[in-house]
Amino acid sequence: MVAVSDILHSAAPTPRAQRQRLGIAFSAVEPVVATVDALIIGAAGVLGGSLYHLAVAGQAGELMPYAGLGLIGSLAYALAANRFELYRLQRLVQRDRDYSQIAACWLWSMLVISIALFLMKRGEDVSRGSVLCFAGIGIVALLSWRAVVRQWLLRAVARGAIHGRRVVVLGTDEEFAAGGSRNLMILGGLDVVGRVVLPQTGDAAGRQRQAAAVKQAMRHARKAHAEAIVLALPWGDSALLEFVRERLRATPLPVRLLPDSSMQSILRHRNWGTHQSLLVEIQRAPLSTSEQASKRILDIAVASVALTALMPLMLAVAALIRLQSRGPAIFRQRRNGFNGKEFVIYKFRTMTVMEDGPALVQARRSDNRVTRIGRILRQTSIDELPQLFNVLRGDMSIVGPRPHALAHDDEYSRLIANYAFRHHVKPGITGWAQVHGYRGGTPRLEQMAKRIELDLWYINNWSLALDLQILARTAFELFRSHNAY
Repeated sequence: MVAVSDILHSAAPTPRAQRQRLGIAFSAVEPVVATVDALIIGAAGVLGGSLYHLAVAGQAGELMPYAGLGLIGSLAYALAANRFELYRLQRLVQRDRDYSQIAACWLWSMLVISIALFLMKRGEDVSRGSVLCFAGIGIVALLSWRAVVRQWLLRAVARGAIHGRRVVVLGTDEEFAAGGSRNLMILGGLDVVGRVVLPQTGDAAGRQRQAAAVKQAMRHARKAHAEAIVLALPWGDSALLEFVRERLRATPLPVRLLPDSSMQSILRHRNWGTHQSLLVEIQRAPLSTSEQASKRILDIAVASVALTALMPLMLAVAALIRLQSRGPAIFRQRRNGFNGKEFVIYKFRTMTVMEDGPALVQARRSDNRVTRIGRILRQTSIDELPQLFNVLRGDMSIVGPRPHALAHDDEYSRLIANYAFRHHVKPGITGWAQVHGYRGGTPRLEQMAKRIELDLWYINNWSLALDLQILARTAFELFRSHNAY
């Protein structure tokens, strides 16, 4: 069995910036190779029958029976090859065992063909010589194709022409040097878009540098649109693992742990046929892909219907704002959204100021900055309607934790534990905290702490039915002016 480290060192990828051509998705490698195998077997069936008849009778003869044999053979071979996991990328680039298993799968397909001929009583229509010719051509073609595809895949991985799930790797110098993260594309279809070195030290200053490295990895993952963070850390250092894991809870991305250098000798004898991943999942995404898709469909549907129905009202409000005070009708302010990514939120302007800086003052009762029309808009939450455009843009969701100004995010993240977990989902126009009366200003820290508690409950208990329930309760909550000023 080939060693894991041998695979890792066989084709180290070049940086993505050096990619010169379009590539192929990792998920497409298996079906493409399997399809070519099927075409090879089908062609071998027709070619074997025609060549045998040309050699014996001087003419190709009827080819349809041999095309049928090729179809049966390709189906039987595909089932056997899939059982031996011959189409997984790490198997496609291996040298050992594959050829013998390909031969075993081919013999199995020949046995299936023989049984099929016997059961259908078509043995007299197909000569034994043509079947043997088919078998010889097929095995030679399959083995040759496997050698060609292996070299092509190794070169494709090396130049970054295979695209997988984008990941950022965070690890120590020792683990990077051991090669455990050298080629995650081959091991699991992971496309490394960045590596961050975690300093190994135990003192207080060292912990601060480690915390900074973790934040750097999260920032890099956010900027590179990574889909996961992979850790290359020593398994024996439980304190370091827990330290990194605790800080990575602030990101909504899944986090997976690579086997360390001490585990490589054990995995050297690993049987690939067990179909187990080398990566250990230590944090999953809050919402699965299907859950995110269903939530997005609900967002687009509700936002589109609401904008169509409320557009006359929104145009009238915009005109009133412009008539009553100087300045634009739409107020724009930077907020932190999903995964801490900054975006610009839209609201109807309700104040005489347009604050968006490091120091902001929340609206208070009888705040002289609030205009007359603005007070009505804030009490009825009509000022939030332009955020329907944020929903269509994908920055926000209809239901989710309310986004706060950047200055307030920085302040509360220092004062309230788990505050950053709110960024595990998209922010919303309404949310679980709002329908429980926590809308509007939060002048006391305990009020914001309670809002965060409700937001986290929503994230941990999300369902489409819960979103619909919150939407229904929001309609009743709008009639209450509690804490809205």
